[in-house]
Amino acid sequence: MTTRLKCLLLDDELPGLTYLKMICEEIPELEVVKAFDNPEKLLAEIAFLDFDLVISDIEMPGIDGLTLAKLLQNKLVIFTTAYKEYAVDAFDIDAVDYLTKPVKKERLQKAVEKAVERFNKADTSKKFTSVNTDKGKALLYFDKIILVRTANSDSRDKEVLLNDQTQLLLKNINFDTLSNEFPGAHFCRINKKEIIAMNAVKFFSHDEITLQLSDKNGKFIVVNLSETYRPEFLAKIRI
Repeated sequence: MTTRLKCLLLDDELPGLTYLKMICEEIPELEVVKAFDNPEKLLAEIAFLDFDLVISDIEMPGIDGLTLAKLLQNKLVIFTTAYKEYAVDAFDIDAVDYLTKPVKKERLQKAVEKAVERFNKADTSKKFTSVNTDKGKALLYFDKIILVRTANSDSRDKEVLLNDQTQLLLKNINFDTLSNEFPGAHFCRINKKEIIAMNAVKFFSHDEITLQLSDKNGKFIVVNLSETYRPEFLAKIRI
């Protein structure tokens, strides 16, 4: 599966922002979440946005791109600017890349490939992800997850069963988004409505998996393994 980075765009000049958004939408590894022409507006919404990467101008009125990047903890940043003198400062804060304007699609593509590589390396060491629940924002620790399934109340929501037998209700999130957040080798989609943690498998057969978690009656939870997802599950069992 090709990694797609969820991306925010920032440029105080509308023509430049429009052009940047256009070429970003032509790059398969990018999903543009939102474009901003003001850094203060971005910061005001940041807690409510799900993103991996920011492509930002540097010289802007108010908060400049370098200052903004320091506030974006653990997020990838690619800078675009007409001024070459900022390059050293950009790399001092560990920017993925530094592009001079006018940005060319081929050059941006290379920068995005660097971002994807760094994202995938970081993914192996990520311990948790931030999620929206019915009670507000929460940290979902990967090593606590047993099963994620479509909620009965609303198919847009997902129930997460944890190894301490508690549950979280994730609001308005799809399985593709969750799959991209989870460490790939440790989780597997097993049918249209469920993802399991591989270390939660107790037994498995051709079309069923028994998990190391009991239901309210004290019986181990059994889930269906569909034909579509069986090859991926078997491959991960052999890893």
